[in-house]
Amino acid sequence: VQLQASGGGSVETGGSLRLSCKLSGDIFSINAVGWYHQAPYKARALVASIGGGTHYDGSVQGRFTISRDYAKNTVDLQMNNLRSEDTGVYYCNADNKLEAQSMFVMTGRYWGQGTQVTVSS
Repeated sequence: VQLQASGGGSVETGGSLRLSCKLSGDIFSINAVGWYHQAPYKARALVASIGGGTHYDGSVQGRFTISRDYAKNTVDLQMNNLRSEDTGVYYCNADNKLEAQSMFVMTGRYWGQGTQVTVSS
């Protein structure tokens, strides 16, 4: 399984970005996919996951939406009303067995490369 993240960029506070994680390889074995955020000098933290439902961290609830397109083999993260604290590198993560809620407890097996998001005022 390979994951490739794209869609990062620079926006002003209140703006929007859409990240995309392209899945390839044994994609039918993937049960759940999540997006992690790594702020500068901080550890990676899961912000949203999908697989048997969708789950969000409280810091992005109502602003971010995760979705999976089986035809395009992508998992997208629509980010609206961006804040300066959303700045950082975003990574997609996937697993064969975990479900979306479980990804907030355990990290998935597969990682994509990061994509930078910068939110400025």
